[in-house]
Amino acid sequence: MKIILDPQIFNMQTYGGISRYYTEVFSRLKKNKRLSITLPIDSSNNVYIANSGLLLKEKKIVTSLIKTLNALGVSTRSLNRKISKKQTERPLRSTKFDLFIPTYYDPYFLDIIGNKPFVLTVYDMIHELMPQYFVGDPWNVAINKKILIEKATKIIAVSNNTKKDIIKVYPHIDESKIEVIYHGNSIQINENVVVDLPDNYILFVGSRDNYKNFYFLVEAIKDLLIKDSTLKLICAGGGKFKEEEIEFIKSIGLQEKVEQRYFEEEQLGLFYKNAKCFVFPSMYEGFGIPVLESMACGCPIVLSNTSSFPEVAGNAGIYFEVNNKEDLKSKIEKVLDDEKYRDFYIRKGFEQAKQFNWDVASFQCLELYKKIII
Repeated sequence: MKIILDPQIFNMQTYGGISRYYTEVFSRLKKNKRLSITLPIDSSNNVYIANSGLLLKEKKIVTSLIKTLNALGVSTRSLNRKISKKQTERPLRSTKFDLFIPTYYDPYFLDIIGNKPFVLTVYDMIHELMPQYFVGDPWNVAINKKILIEKATKIIAVSNNTKKDIIKVYPHIDESKIEVIYHGNSIQINENVVVDLPDNYILFVGSRDNYKNFYFLVEAIKDLLIKDSTLKLICAGGGKFKEEEIEFIKSIGLQEKVEQRYFEEEQLGLFYKNAKCFVFPSMYEGFGIPVLESMACGCPIVLSNTSSFPEVAGNAGIYFEVNNKEDLKSKIEKVLDDEKYRDFYIRKGFEQAKQFNWDVASFQCLELYKKIII
């Protein structure tokens, strides 16, 4: 079986759940001698794909140019996209492949592949269900996703909740066209890494934009942070605080209690392990890889009782009612004050995390691919 893996997500993300998903699955499939997998790029800033063995042999001139531009602080995403699109179109036009796997929603390939099958993974339906947060979206995600959902040979949904949402938004899509394949867990705890973390903190991970409910969380735990002089809120990743975030934090007197921290990939496990709890207040997630990461690292997780969260966290999740600040506060306070309660959910988390495995995910993907090309 000859598979062409589209490079677009690797040109969009340096880190991120989607690029990690494809790297984990296809680095495993690459080991199958009956498969020929081509990822038509030779250079990427994506941290996962760089050491995966999936990249083409480097073209030294191109790679050198990109590294030089990066060193000068020049963004190379646009250049990478142009180069990789040309590199992808060439093998697609040859038609010497069995299956195409797009990694995001740019439909550029539709006019090239003809009748060749392709499998689309849908990660969530946030653009369709909460369009107010994506006004002026430069990627036209909702429009392009609809085109690809309708034309895809098969669709992989990353959770049953995402499958349900696809059918809710597009009831004309045949349910049998959609198969659910869960993500796995990649995170590891590296005890040899040194991370300067406070002794007592609540953890928030990743993007803080709109539906992620960051402001809601800060307001909910304000009294807890003020009451305990040692307690902090650590925001791992997500970029430096924006000016409006800084002003908001100052306005409620928490400038010494809320910190943003950058982390290297091998450090993230310790952020989870050493936290009193991880809070995921997002209003919607298609799957939520941080849910798995937290449980696998022995960190109790407090999260909203919505979207895919109950499906992924199961009985290991400490759930609060969406948009109820008092409920969120009381659930976090219980974790902070009751060590037995906290230990109970740590044990539950370890057990729940075992149900999600990249080896299983890659096997299920391959079985789906086989059905399509037979």
